[in-house]
Amino acid sequence: MAEKYGNNFKQQDEFKDKVLDLRRVTRVVAGGKRFRFRATVVIGDGQGRVGVGIGKSIDVPAAIAKGRAAAKKALITVELHKRSIAHEVEAKFSAAKIRLKPASAGHGMRAGGAARVVLALAGIKDVTAKTLGRTPNKLTNALAAIKALEMLAPKK
Repeated sequence: MAEKYGNNFKQQDEFKDKVLDLRRVTRVVAGGKRFRFRATVVIGDGQGRVGVGIGKSIDVPAAIAKGRAAAKKALITVELHKRSIAHEVEAKFSAAKIRLKPASAGHGMRAGGAARVVLALAGIKDVTAKTLGRTPNKLTNALAAIKALEMLAPKK
């Protein structure tokens, strides 16, 4: 079997991932409560491709694996302008609102929370991001950042 598939059993993947949020969620049934885990996972290749996915399962590793698979299906491609973004953009997702501003080379990333993780995994190095919404929910903030990156106009 090793000859057929080679010696490398673990499949190499170009994506880096980060578990953004891990929550225990509850479903109330007649006999009591059923607990599951919800994992919010962000994946990116550092070269403009990034995605956010959610996975739920009875155990944590399975929830993370499902979240990673969902993030891979929801990948978007961002056109990088040098190490930054092309123009300023503002987006809203649910209660989360975010503003992204391009920055000059060497400025670095000035962003916090979920937006920082999404921008870093997308490969954007010089940018200023401000979360304007009042929600502390990492999932909605990450999805607002994804929506803002989708709104970026392609280079002409």
